[in-house]
Amino acid sequence: MFARKILVVEDEKILASNIRKSLQKLGYSVSETTKSGEEAIKKVAETLPHLVLIDICLAGEIDGVHVADIIQNHFHVPVVYLTDCLEYKPLHKNQLSEPFSYIVKPFIESDLHFAIEMALYKHQSKKILYEEKQRLAAIINSMGCAVIVTYANGRIEMMNPTAEIITGWKQSEAFGKDLVEVVNLVDKDVGETIENLATHVIEAGEILNFPENSTLITKDGKEIAIGDNVAPIRDQNGNITGAVLVFQDITKRKETEAQLIRNAFYDGLTALPNRVLFLDRLRQTIERSKRRSDYYFAVLFLDLDGFKEINDRFGHGTGDDFLVAIARRLESCLRSGDTVARFGGDEFTVLLEDIKDITDATNVAKRIQDSLQLPVNLNGYQLSTTASIGITWNFSNYEEPATLLRDADIAMYRAKRGGKATYAIFS
Repeated sequence: MFARKILVVEDEKILASNIRKSLQKLGYSVSETTKSGEEAIKKVAETLPHLVLIDICLAGEIDGVHVADIIQNHFHVPVVYLTDCLEYKPLHKNQLSEPFSYIVKPFIESDLHFAIEMALYKHQSKKILYEEKQRLAAIINSMGCAVIVTYANGRIEMMNPTAEIITGWKQSEAFGKDLVEVVNLVDKDVGETIENLATHVIEAGEILNFPENSTLITKDGKEIAIGDNVAPIRDQNGNITGAVLVFQDITKRKETEAQLIRNAFYDGLTALPNRVLFLDRLRQTIERSKRRSDYYFAVLFLDLDGFKEINDRFGHGTGDDFLVAIARRLESCLRSGDTVARFGGDEFTVLLEDIKDITDATNVAKRIQDSLQLPVNLNGYQLSTTASIGITWNFSNYEEPATLLRDADIAMYRAKRGGKATYAIFS
């Protein structure tokens, strides 16, 4: 095992020599001693000793306290003070208040040995702890997720760069602030502000997930969908000392989910509900009518008259644009609670809920016919159409959507055979 180097800074020549001999006897390496603060700083820079043993009351322009501060703060070398008595001056009180930071002259070798070993041990422990903190900080700062750590009172202790980017707050600005000042969350499902999650987690003592539709209001007022969880921080004894929030911007994920829902339930061309969504809403309406004897609804099945000719003459691009225009016309003919869907090709379905009787359905059919006859201006052409409409309603106590749609389809073909541009009621 190598001998650890110690620099002795003592302006009493005989004492310095005796200390050097004692240290060498104890197995330490002492190549030389120095008597001034200026020279001590120079020697530390040149040799980088493992420890400096320094007289707290050095003679000269710089006393031992200031020399020790420079050595510890700039070179990160531990220091043990030499002092004449425990009745130290107020100026030295802070330096000598820490355990094992000094040794009183005169001293025996065992006391000297103990003081040095304790100082080296403390320094090594602090170094390891510092390196662990630096490594942990590097890991946290490298994470793609936002990380915010709070104290036990719910106030912010630290936040990583990703958290700064997402929230718009710098760590220096956020330090010590209540979490809700920086992480201003709103639950979009209920439109209410979410209270301090850190405080809630600390009280509950368990990991909690963010509410499903949590939206962060950033420092500049921007709204960002975020998600993940909050966890309590425990010390080695299991005591909760704070909380850590780990979250990320999930705006793109939410957009992807919304797009998947649109693809699954809405027509890609017209943006109307598709067959799947229409059947689901119709099934719910049938169930509702079973619970209410006075609840009536109707289904209209529409097939555009002459759409094939428009497609053949003007091309599929114009045909698609025409279908989109027709979809908007159909929407304008309905109440907000009704549903119009594209069933496929040039077929559309309409669900009219909570009607008084069949007259409400026939009035809508007439309104649709009037609207469709108005020309649509597309690529310089004036295009118009009519529709054959089949109508059925729940007078027969339908159990399945498919049965009801079948009857509406039958009525539609009856209307088409009757000369088109009209409607027929299934009976």
